[in-house]
Amino acid sequence: MTAPNGLSVRLSRIGAASVLTAAAVAVPTLLPGAAQQAGAATLAAKALGVAASKKGSPYQWGATGPSRFDCSGLTLYSFKQAGKKLPRTAAAQYGSTTHISASARRVGDLVFFHTGSSSSSVYHVGIYAGSGRIWHAPKTGARVRLEHIWTRSVWYGRV
Repeated sequence: MTAPNGLSVRLSRIGAASVLTAAAVAVPTLLPGAAQQAGAATLAAKALGVAASKKGSPYQWGATGPSRFDCSGLTLYSFKQAGKKLPRTAAAQYGSTTHISASARRVGDLVFFHTGSSSSSVYHVGIYAGSGRIWHAPKTGARVRLEHIWTRSVWYGRV
């Protein structure tokens, strides 16, 4: 039905706007974890960006930045800059994360290297960068760098 002065066009625009508004209100209610997941993804992306910005910084055992790092010092510093506090050591960081499978890993998740089956066997940590690579502070004499994961003895954790 066509009304004078384009009234049907205005009504259809109002109807579309109402539908979009209703969807914006309803979707977070229907998917309560969606906002939390988006926040976690943003946090992880920020932390990954901070770690990448430290490329070339020298490794120093016990250092937590801003210019020198050990492995857990880099992850602690990166997430702190993104707005989330982590414990100091790799093993404690593993204990504070939500453990996830390799198939569920996402960019920004933590990658924990271990030698056994308990959390106390965690000896190294980096931030997953995608395509099987991590940003990490490897060892004495090395610098913060992007590197492929070199072993299958890893666990993943989401902050």
